[in-house]
Amino acid sequence: MSSDDYSDHEKHEDLKVLHGMGYAQELQRSMSKFSNFAISFSIICILSGGINSLGQATSGAGGAAIGIGWPIGVMVSGVFALALAQISSAYPTAGGLYHWGSILGNRFTGWLSAWLNLLGLVTVLGAINVGTFYFFFGSFGPMFGVEDTLTHRVLFMAIITGLQALINHMGIKLTAKLTDFSGYLIFATAILLTIVCLASATSFDVSRLWTFANYTGTEGASAVWPVAVGGGMAFVLGLLLPVYTITGYDASAHTSEETIKAAHSVPSGMVHSVVWSGIFGWIMLCAFVLMIPNMDDAAKQGWNVFFWAMDAQVNPTMKQILYILIFISQFLCGLATVTSVSRMLFAFSRDDGMPVGSKMLATVSPKYRTPVAAIWAGSILATLFVWLTSAITIAGTPAYSIVVSCTVIFLFLSFTVPIALGLFTIGGPKWPAMGPWNMGVGNYKLVAVLSILSMGLLFFLGIQPPNDWALEITVGFIILALIIWVLIENRRFKGPPIGDEIEARKAAIAAAEAAVGEKG
Repeated sequence: MSSDDYSDHEKHEDLKVLHGMGYAQELQRSMSKFSNFAISFSIICILSGGINSLGQATSGAGGAAIGIGWPIGVMVSGVFALALAQISSAYPTAGGLYHWGSILGNRFTGWLSAWLNLLGLVTVLGAINVGTFYFFFGSFGPMFGVEDTLTHRVLFMAIITGLQALINHMGIKLTAKLTDFSGYLIFATAILLTIVCLASATSFDVSRLWTFANYTGTEGASAVWPVAVGGGMAFVLGLLLPVYTITGYDASAHTSEETIKAAHSVPSGMVHSVVWSGIFGWIMLCAFVLMIPNMDDAAKQGWNVFFWAMDAQVNPTMKQILYILIFISQFLCGLATVTSVSRMLFAFSRDDGMPVGSKMLATVSPKYRTPVAAIWAGSILATLFVWLTSAITIAGTPAYSIVVSCTVIFLFLSFTVPIALGLFTIGGPKWPAMGPWNMGVGNYKLVAVLSILSMGLLFFLGIQPPNDWALEITVGFIILALIIWVLIENRRFKGPPIGDEIEARKAAIAAAEAAVGEKG
């Protein structure tokens, strides 16, 4: 559905749902169903995580980590998407996980969900754009004199994140057009890369896709997995490739207030972004495995395996064309992530969630209908995160690598909190109706339980060497959060409006909508 097909009745229904949760229509509701899908599909971006994290598979269990491991990892991540999709249909707000954690639980669970999600999103933005730097460095670095130094990395990060923020600043229509384009570009480039890989393969040893190996701790592979583990563990560690890649689909929820027929479009966007990313990513990566000259040699390349294989097998001109398309896709992946970060920060600030600056961060530009301050704040925080953590080493491991591992833990913990709460509240006064996108109560409870079990697996994987410090960081954060809540936030933070508070906000809602020119 396009904005041209958006009837007055449908607009009224979207407003009714939003007003019923106590919020004004300050953001511009113009994103189509496809645009909502495209923003999550762009953040997942199989051409970003799927390529930049390849070493986790090839330096671990080898071909089986992709042929068998990728579908399993997609399903692990997918159960979260299904559960979140069901909640989003009932409560389509920009706050997403934060709002759900509040209304299905209490002020503390909402506040904790917000901080877990914010930390995860900010560090994900940093990780995506650092991954883009390393891709640019590997493909075009010598041409432009780019070196793998702290200065070059942070400068590159600041430039592209600034551009992504500027585009977001100028309105959701421009951002949506670019993420729509990104959706088509990812599909087209993934297909082209698949064809090129298959055409460049010297043989088709399909058995590679289910042949288990164990390269952990060996020459070259030790840059990825420094500690030798058993074969089964090597395969399980490889699941981090699809899990790192297939995340960020909560962006569909964070753009709920800008999406037409959000209660229908948002859950569909979440689920379909995972399904299509999973299918196309698997086909593309399987083709890459078939192209690799030798799996033993591939394992020795560590994180550089993609460029090594492309240099060895692919025509130089075609290789450069692919590199350009992949780089553009990765840039647009970061663009979509800035959107997600800013909407979460805006929504949390709207309920005075930030200890300082909430009023400013919750401000929407009347001209652009975007949360300008939240856009730039999220982008600056991501850049500062990369700078600070890149300059610090903990027990011989860059702090950046450790924190990025924590990122996945934080993100999926933020998913798990509202999902687990929903398991016990669905059908009750806190969650009386499923929403128009309805999988059924029984199915929701099943995917909720699977999500909780999957969280246990992801936490275990996320704290393995070289990221074993992630355990201390995660536990430390939880303890610190509890202390801050008990001493400060429990008395200050009120959470989203509920009950009579919603009714009392009618005048404020009308004033907020009038201030940005929303005619309702």
